[in-house]
Amino acid sequence: MGMQGDFFQLLKEQGYQLGAPVAASAGVEIPTATTILAFKYRDGVLVAGDRRATAGNMVMYDRTDKVLEIDRHSVMAIAGVPATAYEMVRILEHSFKYYRRTQLQELSFEGKLRAVSKLLKENVAAALSGTGAVAPIFAGYDVEQEAAKIYFYDILGAEFEGVEYAVSGSGSPTIRGILHYLNTWGEQPLNAMPEEQAVIHALRLLTSAAEFDSATGGVNREANLYPVIKLIAAGGVGAVPEATLKSLFETKVVRHV
Repeated sequence: MGMQGDFFQLLKEQGYQLGAPVAASAGVEIPTATTILAFKYRDGVLVAGDRRATAGNMVMYDRTDKVLEIDRHSVMAIAGVPATAYEMVRILEHSFKYYRRTQLQELSFEGKLRAVSKLLKENVAAALSGTGAVAPIFAGYDVEQEAAKIYFYDILGAEFEGVEYAVSGSGSPTIRGILHYLNTWGEQPLNAMPEEQAVIHALRLLTSAAEFDSATGGVNREANLYPVIKLIAAGGVGAVPEATLKSLFETKVVRHV
C-alpha cells in the first residue's frame, strides 16, 4: 500500500495494537455475530446480514448491523466478535480516507484487499485466544475494472475470492447449499438477476437460515425487524430501505395459506 499512505502503520508507530489478546475467563461467553452473505447480481453485488448477536445459547442483541460501509464502493460484512470487527471497519474507513488525502488518489481495489488481510493477520493472537475471532466478507465495486467483486477471509487473514457468492457465520451451511442450487439450476444464474429479485432471494435465504439455526435472527415482523441488505454498483453503496424489505417480505417471502 506504500508507507506514506498507510494509516494503520501510523497507528502502530504511535503504539496502537489491534486485538490485544485477553485471556478468556472461564465460563464467560464472548458475543458473536452470525450469518452474512454476498452474491453478484445483474448490476453489482448484494451483501446482507441478519441482525442477531449471540453469546453461547443466549440472544444478546437483535439489532446488530453486520453490513458496514467502508467507503463509497466497498463494504465489510462481519461474522464473529462485533467489537473487533467494528474496530477493523473504523481503521479501514480512516485508512482509505488517509490514503486518498495523502496520495491524492483512490486506493486500488487490490490495495483495499491487502489492507483487510493485514488487519486480520494483526488480529491472529486475539482470534486464537477466542476473544476476537472475525471471519468477514469484503465486497465492492472495482471502478478501474468496472466489476463487482467478493472476497471472504478465514480468522487468520487468508483471502479467497468468492467468484459468484460467499457466506460466513453459523447459518452459512444452509445458505451455501441454496445459493449453489439457485446458481446451478435456477431459472437464471445469480449474476443475471435484476435488483428486486436479488433482494427477494436474500430475504428468503436469511429466513431459511433462521429456520435451521437458532443463532440467525431472520425477520421479526412484530418488532418491525428486517435484515440489513446493501447493494454496491457502479454508482456506489446503497441500503435497501426498510419499507421495501417489509413490502417484499409480505408479498414474496411469507407463505399465504
